Amino acid sequence: MSLRLHDTMRVPMEGLALEARGVSKRWGSRDALCGVDLIVEPGQLHGLLGPNGAGKTTLMRVLLGLVRRDAGDVHLLGATRDSLPERLPEGVAGFVDTPAFYPYLSGRKNLELLSRLDGQTARQAEQQIDPVLEEVGLSGRADSTVGGYSAGMRQRLGFAAALLRRPRLLVLDEPTSSLDPVGARQLRAIAKRLASEGVAVVMSSHLMTEVEELCDTLTVIDSGRVVFAGTVDDLRDRLPAQVHALHTSNDDAAVEMAARQPGLRVDRREDGCLEVSGDVAALDAYVIALGSEGIAVRALTRRERSLESMYLHLFEPDPEDRAKVPMAS
Repeated sequence: MSLRLHDTMRVPMEGLALEARGVSKRWGSRDALCGVDLIVEPGQLHGLLGPNGAGKTTLMRVLLGLVRRDAGDVHLLGATRDSLPERLPEGVAGFVDTPAFYPYLSGRKNLELLSRLDGQTARQAEQQIDPVLEEVGLSGRADSTVGGYSAGMRQRLGFAAALLRRPRLLVLDEPTSSLDPVGARQLRAIAKRLASEGVAVVMSSHLMTEVEELCDTLTVIDSGRVVFAGTVDDLRDRLPAQVHALHTSNDDAAVEMAARQPGLRVDRREDGCLEVSGDVAALDAYVIALGSEGIAVRALTRRERSLESMYLHLFEPDPEDRAKVPMAS
């Protein structure tokens, strides 16, 4: 497969926090990224979604300069990435995978070292470190060695290190994956606050409810290609099937029966109900079939399609549905 080549002197669009065009990366014989575009404006919370191995982490590594791309352009805060020195430009921060630190140093000492490496004076570092440690909930363990930190605490420390750069563009790979519910809620609140202050936040996540709650816009990647880019409402508009919440007297049997009903899809929801997708004719036939098998329909209500359901339709739809979903160019 040939790689898409772009003019390396392309002028970035004014006002964008992040502009990536035609980014491609090949690992041996495998295309990890194929002409990926990613656009993020200041103040946006942008979700990056896709199955394992889709290329999300590779893309984030390219954006942060950890991996050299084979083709395409990247502009961070208006600056062309190729024209920058090895260090990230001022105002760009983030982490990929699990943040790594010196285990024999305390959390505070690690942050002091990072601040000095980033060109800050000892006084500047001292003034900033305590506030960010407090914001991420690590004040009580700031002077403990990182070797004794849990995975969640190291993730908090990674977030603190990113905040030290006073970011205007923040790139986060699964930022709440190791956190308990309280910690995840704290970090989501910080991300929301930063966006309200004009910071562009790009985050990957496997938690659909988290992305739906936080993100203004989405980019979905599959096998290194963008299959959707836009808002949750844009994605909802692209999928024509109606969605209903269903409660029955025997959900297990109802799910099995749905597999035999053409033009219909049933997914289990975390809230305990079934989510039924299909047109009115298919739904009517399904409800009649349930009754004929002695399965009572206790509730059937129209609902807005969840992000999880829409995501599943992008990757595991019926062939009939897949043909109806326009793919992003």
